Amino acid sequence: MTPREIFLELLKKDGKPERQLDQYEALNLVLYDPINIYLRGNRVRGSISRDKWGTVINFPQDAPGPIPMVDDETKVIKDIRNWRDYAVAPDLEANTREGWDECLKKAHAADPNHEKLLTGFMGTGIFEETHFLLPFTDSLSYLYEYPDEMHALIEYITEYRLEYVRLLIDGLHPEAILSHDDWGAKDSLFFSPDMWREFFKEPYERFYGYIRSRGVIAIHHADSYLKPILEDMVEMGIQVWQGALPENNIPECLELLDGRMVLMGGIGAAIDRPDSTEDEIRAYVRRTLRENCPHGHYIPCITYGVAGTVYPHVDPVIDDEIANYNAEYHFENHNVPELKRVFNRKVDSLKSAKPSASDASGVQAVTSEDSDVAGQTAEVEILTKISSALAKGQKKRVVSLTQEALDQGIPAEEVLSSGLVVGMTQVGDAFSQNKVFVPEMLMAARCMNAATAVLKPYLVSGGETESAGRVVIGTVKGDLHDIGKNLVKIMMEGNGLDVIDLGTDVSAEEFYEAAVAKGARLVACSALLTTSMPEMKKTVELIREKDPDKNIKILIGGAPISQNFCDEIGADCYTDDAPSAAKAAVELLK
Repeated sequence: MTPREIFLELLKKDGKPERQLDQYEALNLVLYDPINIYLRGNRVRGSISRDKWGTVINFPQDAPGPIPMVDDETKVIKDIRNWRDYAVAPDLEANTREGWDECLKKAHAADPNHEKLLTGFMGTGIFEETHFLLPFTDSLSYLYEYPDEMHALIEYITEYRLEYVRLLIDGLHPEAILSHDDWGAKDSLFFSPDMWREFFKEPYERFYGYIRSRGVIAIHHADSYLKPILEDMVEMGIQVWQGALPENNIPECLELLDGRMVLMGGIGAAIDRPDSTEDEIRAYVRRTLRENCPHGHYIPCITYGVAGTVYPHVDPVIDDEIANYNAEYHFENHNVPELKRVFNRKVDSLKSAKPSASDASGVQAVTSEDSDVAGQTAEVEILTKISSALAKGQKKRVVSLTQEALDQGIPAEEVLSSGLVVGMTQVGDAFSQNKVFVPEMLMAARCMNAATAVLKPYLVSGGETESAGRVVIGTVKGDLHDIGKNLVKIMMEGNGLDVIDLGTDVSAEEFYEAAVAKGARLVACSALLTTSMPEMKKTVELIREKDPDKNIKILIGGAPISQNFCDEIGADCYTDDAPSAAKAAVELLK
């Protein structure tokens, strides 16, 4: 079979592909059609540009790709209440009429024997466009604060994407379309499944419904944790989920799906490092293949949204290991009956499991202390109400209760530590358990900021505000990602720490100099890209050289970081999420 024929077999519930596909080999991915050239053609390495919506795009010389730079100064939408005054969709119809013949000629030359599926590419999906126009944290918190405006903005972006895909299909005549939109981090969604359904499911049902109505295969890229919305993805018309991270438990997902959607991914960024060895890569890929391939409807692939790894020595080893797997003799149905029995038991237990009251109620489940305050003292009662209201994101109520507590004579320090910090801790614990999500944590942080503004005059002593300690935080040099760093900052401030945010692309020297100048005893370093991990090591080495007595502690985190890497470079602590980072920071500063 040709790669194209194997791909088409995988889409059939009872298809019989003759071997495993090798990553993107079945897709003739067109990144140079007139629309992509118009929308992305000015993204040049070593430059800062603006896209057609007006978003600032930074493409550093040493970065693997361009990154949107959206903050309060650069954001396109200055006021969500009047978003129509700022957000103007590019006029694709008027600007992409020419160049289709040349594009098709190039595409056919790349695959003259039609052994692959001609595939259109659409970056920056509906959700991603909202946080290209607004700061990421605002795009999430506004789902609570301005739901009507966000619904209207999402509808406007959806109509733009529908026009985009119509023109792409008319001009390119693709057999498949790969559309990007990340809806989560590596171990959780960005929002609760219900909130995602409320704002994004119906727009995507229309989007993928239109693609399917034109006879085109719908491929969705999201290198995210999406297991809670698998059924929704099928209902929306997605046929292939590209970018499926191993954290989703791919074998279990494949059994739950039972052939209704193909998963393409499983090979994460953990092995795409400058120091990864051939033996390490082979062992990782071989384990991934043996775990996932027997379940069918699976394409082993790097989880990135286009072909290729960041480090060139990695990709050939992945390809070779897939070839080795295909060269082995696999008995048809070998061990599959018993395998299916094991997974069917798991699937049945998952389907029959009823969510507990705490699981089903999200924030309210972890903040129910105020439901029974009988027998508590008045002080404990109001502090409990403060923590509960904060965890529920009720800003006006938190501010009112904070002032009421002060009026009752409760010390400001007690209101902070036994009321506000307790509430933030509850949210952090629920976030770590995937019971609440980023928007809820942001709302709680805004409650915290409003309440601490009330407390601040009462906390000032000798000209200084009391805190649990001072931290310098930043994303290391060569890395412009800041979402994870910002969440850690929120949780640290919620735990009473004074946080000095250096932003992104911070050098080792800047970390050390800021810590000394600001009197910080903790440096917190974040990294998302594997390419920036050596810079994190450099930061640790410099601080240790300048501070051999280890008066300055070092906390590290980020998607590619692990405890092994922490031990290897000599950092003091590694954590894998924002709440645990905040707790670790408090402990390190004691």
